[in-house]
Amino acid sequence: MTRIATFLWFADEACEAVDFYVATLPDARRLATIPLPADTPFGPPGSVETIEFTLCGQLFIAMKAGTSEGFNHAFSVSVELDTQEEIDRIWAAFLDNGGTARQCGWLRDRWGLCWQIVPRRLAAMIASPDRAAARRAAEAMLTMVKLDLPRLEAAFVGKA
Repeated sequence: MTRIATFLWFADEACEAVDFYVATLPDARRLATIPLPADTPFGPPGSVETIEFTLCGQLFIAMKAGTSEGFNHAFSVSVELDTQEEIDRIWAAFLDNGGTARQCGWLRDRWGLCWQIVPRRLAAMIASPDRAAARRAAEAMLTMVKLDLPRLEAAFVGKA
């Protein structure tokens, strides 16, 4: 069976990153840790390892292999959540673990990976056929760092 997985290359601390992600996000678990049994440009057998895991039910693979080019905003992981409480909990967990906040619901974790922590309803608001309501929601989003679902909903219905 063909499968697709998001592959994340870490210079170091892949295990720590995976443990944090699995502990923080819903429907997440570590599946396997596989050391590479051969010499590589990055070290002797066992120094490179891959870790298969799921986040919100989606498959990811992390690799610890020494030098990497690092992560940037050209790739991010978007986590869609139903409630402000979920947004607040996950946002705080990332920041408390060394992450840094960015504009419009984005943050960068302590390993450099970019995340978008967003309310699931935001996409429907912005795609609404009521373009004036969609614009109000989008404009409200653009003023936020951590996204605030009640404020987005108020802007969408014209009560902000």
